[in-house]
Amino acid sequence: MWLSNCWYVIAWEHEVPAAALFSRTILNTPIVLCRDQAGRIRALADRCPHRHAPLSLGRHEADGLRCGYHGLKVNFDGMCTEVPGMARAPANIRVRTFPVVSKNNWVFVWMGAEDAADEALLPDNFSNASPDWKNIPGYMHYETPYLLICDNLLDFSHLSYVHEKSLGGSTEIALAQPEIEQICSEGQRGVRVTRHIRNVPAPPFYQRFGSFDSNLDRWFIYDFLLPGTLLMHSGGRPTGNHPSDNSQAVQLHSCQTLTPETDTSTHYFFQQSHPTGQGDDRVRESIYNSLVAAFHEDREMITAQFRNLQLGSSEAMLPLHVDSALLQFRQLLEDACATEAALART
Repeated sequence: MWLSNCWYVIAWEHEVPAAALFSRTILNTPIVLCRDQAGRIRALADRCPHRHAPLSLGRHEADGLRCGYHGLKVNFDGMCTEVPGMARAPANIRVRTFPVVSKNNWVFVWMGAEDAADEALLPDNFSNASPDWKNIPGYMHYETPYLLICDNLLDFSHLSYVHEKSLGGSTEIALAQPEIEQICSEGQRGVRVTRHIRNVPAPPFYQRFGSFDSNLDRWFIYDFLLPGTLLMHSGGRPTGNHPSDNSQAVQLHSCQTLTPETDTSTHYFFQQSHPTGQGDDRVRESIYNSLVAAFHEDREMITAQFRNLQLGSSEAMLPLHVDSALLQFRQLLEDACATEAALART
């Protein structure tokens, strides 16, 4: 279950070379990315119309893409301009193109009706490229459906157990009751999850910023938006400090997004930012390494969960109070998919 009329991240901007081809599959659709003569990123179906060989196995030319199988050439608008052995390429040979836009180092493609593409629907991934924040961009591939990863991100009680020795650090995270609101404004739909954890030890992850001789008040405040993007402020300050006192606080902003590759595999793009001036490049690298290690913990658990689900069971999963955010998000997604399907039938 996924939406078509929305933006999906297909790459970090640095992944798309200046004069070569880059390919990823999203929503069961192979897509080739390239840059035109002006340096703009273009997105085309990665399938030659002749024998459906991947165009990405061909070559990038100044005015288009050359298929590596039989040499058909298409321009950046998807029109076939050359068929070897023919004086003129047939006018009706085209390759599908996709609206594509780069925003703060994420490259987004629109997978639905081209005339419905609306840049106002792009998420506010500001910390990816803001000079006020420092990060290292990350990517991970999952051999699981993307909704299982959404579930994981929508229920942070797992931090106390899956990430006990890394991002979590205390069982109090699982005990804290989150506040959950629905978001339906400015073209964005999703849920906002707010979790405050008072008077807990600093997690090992925070030692990158210095030693803490007192407990912390921690917070996680994030929007989880359709189709699967997390934008989060998090951090911690010494217990007893006023909420406006950030002199000793750890402050973080994270942008993470999930893009279905196939029904059973997912692309995961992520970064965790800290304020510029708070630590050097070693801190940035340490944060990135800690994040990757923690996400490997997530992937190991979710992959094992998916193996169990594939084996089948006569018993349904047991819903609990901690599932409120993920159940609300799934209902929003289901409603949006139903609306999209109804419009397609009219």
